[in-house]
Amino acid sequence: MITVVSLLGGSLGIVISILIFDGKSEKGNMMSRVFVACALVIQVIIFLVVRGHYADHITLAFWSFFDEHKILLAYLVIINFVTFAAFAIDKIAAIERKSRIRIVTLLGLSFVGGSIGGIIAMYLLRHKTRKDYFTVGLPLIIVMQIVLLFYVMNAAW
Repeated sequence: MITVVSLLGGSLGIVISILIFDGKSEKGNMMSRVFVACALVIQVIIFLVVRGHYADHITLAFWSFFDEHKILLAYLVIINFVTFAAFAIDKIAAIERKSRIRIVTLLGLSFVGGSIGGIIAMYLLRHKTRKDYFTVGLPLIIVMQIVLLFYVMNAAW
C-alpha cells in the first residue's frame, strides 16, 4: 500500500508521517523507507521540471560537469570511500561478533552520495548481499542519484 501511495505522489506525506509517528527505524521497515525517500527525491525533481526549472538545452556531459564542479567530485569520492570503509568495518565486526554499524547509518551514507562505494563493498566483501534493503535499495538509490545529477546538470539556475 505504501508503495502505491508513494508512486502516486504521496511520498512527502509518508515521509512526514514517518518523522512524526514512527521515528524508530527497524529492519522490517527499512526497505519501504528507502523506497519512499528515493521516490520523494524523484517526485520533487519531476515537480521542478514540470514547473519549468530546467535549462534550454539538455546535456549528458558528466565529465565536463564534474570538471567545472571539482568540489562535488571530491565530495563524491570521499563519501564513497567513507561508505566503503563503513561496510568493511561492519563486515569485520560481523566476523568478530562485535558491535555493528547500524543499518540506517550504512543506508544513510549510501543515500547522501556513497551508493557506489556501498555497492562495491557489498559485492567485493560479500556483505549484506542477502538483505533486500541493500540488494534492491542501493541500486534504487543509485537510480535516484543519477536522476538528481542529471537534473542538477540541466537545471536553469
